Amino acid sequence: MLFAQCSRVNPFLIEKNSVGKINNQHLISDIETLFAKDSVVTRLSEGELGGEDTKYLQDEDQYLIYSKGGKHLLTIVPRIQHDSTSKIKYIEIKDSQFKTEKELSLRTPFKDINFNYKVNKVETSMSSATLYIDELNATIAMRKSDIGVNPFDNKKVVLEQIPDLAKINHFTIWFD
Repeated sequence: MLFAQCSRVNPFLIEKNSVGKINNQHLISDIETLFAKDSVVTRLSEGELGGEDTKYLQDEDQYLIYSKGGKHLLTIVPRIQHDSTSKIKYIEIKDSQFKTEKELSLRTPFKDINFNYKVNKVETSMSSATLYIDELNATIAMRKSDIGVNPFDNKKVVLEQIPDLAKINHFTIWFD
């Protein structure tokens, strides 16, 4: 007798190189199929715009995933712009339903992040502190104002000064 075990992918589980039903082997062309029950909004970059004195590079291509109810779930960015055969560069988590096995989600306070994961590096910018978690290949940004630091203060933020209840502003999973 042969038993086949059906494995269902948790549509909200975050792991290294995987967010729900999408992983680092998927191509941009797979997005419409993977999210057929949701709404996909495509924002293609324009490249260089303007004259010689005003050239700027517009944002990367973005594939915004919305639930049928209109809730922004994910933003997917490809490695190569304007190429449907490109693999995924990163996914920004926009909805707190997405979480890791250790319950890391957009709603997780810093205390729980620091307890469950090793923060490998902290980078400070003008407006935020970005935590690097190699175990997930993830970055988590927190507003300086949410961690009690003046946004105009250029001093480096260290883990010890981040309050336990500090909130996540951006949560990104980078794909290898």
